[in-house]
Amino acid sequence: MTALRQRKGSKGKDPGLDAQSLRCDHVAEVPVKPASAGTSWCSVLCVVTGATVGVSLGLLCCIYVATLHENDLWFSNIKEVEREISFRTECGLYYSYYKQMLRAPSIQEGLYELINDNTTESKRTINILQRMNIYQEVLLSILYRILPIQDYLEPVYFYIYTVFALQAVYVLALFLTSWMLSDSWLAGALTGVWYILNRVDTTRVEFTISLRENWSLPFFALQVTAITCYLRPQLRPTQQRVVLWLVFVCTFCFCLTWQFNQFILLVQALLIFTLDALDFLTAEQVTSLYLVQVVSLLCVWLLQFCNSMILGSLVLSFIVAVLFIKHFQTGLKTGGFVVRVAKLALHAFLVLTLTFIINYSAKKILQLRSDEHIFKFIKAKFGLGATRDFDASLYLCEEAFGLLPLDTFERLANTLLVYPYLCTLSVLIIVLALAALFNLREAGVGQVPGDNDESTFSMRPDVAYNLLHTVFFGLLALSTMRMKYLWTGHMCAFAAFGVCSKEVWALCLRVIHCNTKAKLRLVRYSVPMVVLAFLYYKFWPKLMEEVSELREFYDPDTVELMTWISSKTPKRAVFAGSMQLLAGIKLCTGRVLTNHPHYEDQALRERTRQVYQVYARQSAEEVHRLLRSVGADYVVLEDSICYERRHSRGCRLRDLLDLANGHIMDGPGENDPDLVPASHPRFCQAIKTGEPPYSTFFTRVFQNKTFHVYKLKKTKKKSKADSGV
Repeated sequence: MTALRQRKGSKGKDPGLDAQSLRCDHVAEVPVKPASAGTSWCSVLCVVTGATVGVSLGLLCCIYVATLHENDLWFSNIKEVEREISFRTECGLYYSYYKQMLRAPSIQEGLYELINDNTTESKRTINILQRMNIYQEVLLSILYRILPIQDYLEPVYFYIYTVFALQAVYVLALFLTSWMLSDSWLAGALTGVWYILNRVDTTRVEFTISLRENWSLPFFALQVTAITCYLRPQLRPTQQRVVLWLVFVCTFCFCLTWQFNQFILLVQALLIFTLDALDFLTAEQVTSLYLVQVVSLLCVWLLQFCNSMILGSLVLSFIVAVLFIKHFQTGLKTGGFVVRVAKLALHAFLVLTLTFIINYSAKKILQLRSDEHIFKFIKAKFGLGATRDFDASLYLCEEAFGLLPLDTFERLANTLLVYPYLCTLSVLIIVLALAALFNLREAGVGQVPGDNDESTFSMRPDVAYNLLHTVFFGLLALSTMRMKYLWTGHMCAFAAFGVCSKEVWALCLRVIHCNTKAKLRLVRYSVPMVVLAFLYYKFWPKLMEEVSELREFYDPDTVELMTWISSKTPKRAVFAGSMQLLAGIKLCTGRVLTNHPHYEDQALRERTRQVYQVYARQSAEEVHRLLRSVGADYVVLEDSICYERRHSRGCRLRDLLDLANGHIMDGPGENDPDLVPASHPRFCQAIKTGEPPYSTFFTRVFQNKTFHVYKLKKTKKKSKADSGV
């Protein structure tokens, strides 16, 4: 299979408190009117310097991941088919639509082919724009057609450079978030450096370019930046409206580019609900943020040709329930402490109950089953019942959907990220708890620091939002490793905020009775500079060594397979096989598929389970019948799946199929008492004998060390029918 190897003749080289705007700390207490010329110039210089550093770090990250991608694959030197094979699994499927749009005679015909697609799923015509989030591929293909760049930039480079450029946007968004929270661009600089040094845990863009998260997470980071700005105290109404529009645009782009948008927005809606319950936000802010989420999802629903999965999402049901209950449950934020807590408990119970009623009703009315595999996975993951469901087990057995490994924290600690993060988190959680108790006791509505001079415990709403954001998404990352990319980037910004925060350092200095303005300023500026100097001294040589290490793409078996398919099979031939391989076959050869990796469709999941019976214990006749029922002409068998050793017993694909079929698993070990021995050998192994009945239904037409391709023979009944036509 695909591997990276050292290039011949090459080797690694040794390389020789209430801030209202982005401004330096020393101008925070200067009256706005009248402003001296010196102060004005200093403020402008601070903003220009910070912006320059932010853009520079973003570009550095972009160049860094682009260099790693080139050095790992030698992308500029390999053949076109090798470039396309490097788009692994579902990445290849998404990129194939970009390629398809460019090859269409016109933009209109390309869109028509996507809306009436009959090559992604055999014997079916589906709307790709409805089923998948590929508007980014459509937009890029249109831009490539109309921009005068065809003569000096290949389509694949236009695509990958756009994705890498979004990494610059991502870093810049995190930079701005940390800058606004701490009122120091040094925090933004520390954020960008931490993001780059912790690349293994903050992004995987260099080897999964087309993955939907690489398109959406930069917009999600921009949305968090815009929300942070929106929640800053004492913004003027005009500024609030402008920033709210920015929140909407970022939320819309995020939702349009990732199919899992609804689950991420659900976590964010729960976060807003918590801040509202603890009285950190005003009613107007809460309602505005909820409506932004709803309108964004409905706009995507329209663009995706009324995709029912969006209307049946939990987040829409939750927001409708919250707004409905808030409208009728008056006096929620009145009364003493005990009364308010009781009201909040009742409010939360009513909201959750109504959410599940609305969601259940919506799914029944829409007959929606597209996302049921996700809820089966969640139910099994948290021990709410054992399952032999094939789809849920596929997720449970993947490392990416397991718990976050402990070595993640070792890597993050190595760059000093964990220590300030945990310290800041601990201090601010205590402050948040005390501020929440004060708010509930005083029965205030959306109190903001500075509104009540007698307030002992208070927290800015923008800080409270980012604190709960890192807590909620941190818990999500701990439970599911793949979700860590939603957390680690913001973790860098939050830790950098703690290192440069006036509030955190003032509290620490107050504890040791050293809280003076001079000492606070000294600590706020000296500590981040010392950390940056240490990181530069320790990691810059390693970074240079990493970008100087040269490898190359090496996967001769897959190249041979794709070349054979392109030259030896009909263009309308239908191929069956693993989801991951078929995505590459569609991209490299344009052949018709029986199934593919985009798993958010009930009928497709059932079809995939049928196709995967080639790795189960089934008779040749039954496998032939199943493959012909989905229109397959060829089936590709992979030794890496048939003889899989990557997973332990019980998680190998053949084991999942045996369990789903009620059969005893291979190898030594325990089996459930209700499982029975299969009456047939494993198909992918037995077919290699070439003996009847396998030779009756299948003919081997290609093989190498990794792949075996068999052509399905037509049955006698179908042969007679064909001869009579």
